[in-house]
Amino acid sequence: MNSWGLIDAQFLSFLIAITLLSLSPGVDTLLVVRNTARGGTRDGIVTSVAICCGLFVHAAISALGISFILLQSAWAFAALKLAGAGYLIWLGLSSLMAARQGRALPVASVLGRSEPVTIWRPIREGFASNVLNPKTVVFYMAFLPQFIAPEDSALLKSLWLAGVHFVIANIWQISIVLMVGRAAHWLGSSAFARLLNGATGLVLVFFGLRLALTERPV
Repeated sequence: MNSWGLIDAQFLSFLIAITLLSLSPGVDTLLVVRNTARGGTRDGIVTSVAICCGLFVHAAISALGISFILLQSAWAFAALKLAGAGYLIWLGLSSLMAARQGRALPVASVLGRSEPVTIWRPIREGFASNVLNPKTVVFYMAFLPQFIAPEDSALLKSLWLAGVHFVIANIWQISIVLMVGRAAHWLGSSAFARLLNGATGLVLVFFGLRLALTERPV
């Protein structure tokens, strides 16, 4: 173990687990794909970084024990859960509305154009999507302590592990951004735009409803 206790015997196990988690498709992947299709490579990368910045918030919350309070307080957890569910449903309905209107998706990575969306929009969407997700609170509360020794600084170690997660998740999500960018000739099709927005919207609404109806973990 090094002097800071950041890389120890458990680090490899953490690295494998967090890599597999990052590769699992979910709301983050959907949001990155949607925003890349909407605003090009820039929006996709910004969305990915914003999503992953939320990990540091969860790491700090976990280290400070606030997530324990959320898990023990029914009303606090319910409020966070409903806020996250409402946000996912709102994103999903926005995508469904875009599908209904049949707007073609921009193909910025090839044509140098993008939808006139301020950079703060993907930042806000990505960060809020992660921070308002109570599943991430629960996951970090249950997962990170397994890799923090009693002699470690809980806050420092949690932020370090979140940093590792940040790098791995961004590598994967930005790879997706670049793959979506290469498919720009498809994304310029109005029919494909309807299909992508419709499918993304339905899945986001489904995730939001499932989150809202899921019982509080014990």
